Amino acid sequence: MKGRNMTRWRDPAKDPRQEPKSNLITAEGAARLRGILDHLSRVKRPALSTKVGEAAALGDRSENADYTYNKKELNRVIARIRYLTKRLDELQVVDRLPADTGKVYFGAFVTLEDDDGEETRIRIVGHDETDTTKRWISVDAPLAKVLLGKALDDEVTVAAPGGETTYIITEIDYRDPQDGSSE
Repeated sequence: MKGRNMTRWRDPAKDPRQEPKSNLITAEGAARLRGILDHLSRVKRPALSTKVGEAAALGDRSENADYTYNKKELNRVIARIRYLTKRLDELQVVDRLPADTGKVYFGAFVTLEDDDGEETRIRIVGHDETDTTKRWISVDAPLAKVLLGKALDDEVTVAAPGGETTYIITEIDYRDPQDGSSE
């Protein structure tokens, strides 16, 4: 029997989607999520509701592509609002610097140097804030797990798809959540 909600069975012990996500988020990340929720609730949802109402007033809904599209989009926005509301309730906002800023903790900007001498600057953030273009990685990522608690000039080795990679920590700094500047 095929149904639209049927998926293949996955062993929960081996399914990477089942790994628990940390509930940490930076203050600016939480503000960004609240902004998205506010925009969806106050702007997008009412606009889509109006479009659905106008399309429904045109008559036969079974062959009304405008009604069908806007109704699906409205349902998607409502689901996103529901998810963001629930997720924001679960999140723990980290809005202060760690006691020891000489070590790598959540929210740190870390500069790493590999064996070839190439430097990479990353930031350790919450799962909801990851951004590959900015090189912000999740605190749950293998590299972040290896870096947590390490100090300047420490050597870390992480398993990557191309094999193990060794890095040396060359810089650690934090952005002060109160004023937005780096320490």
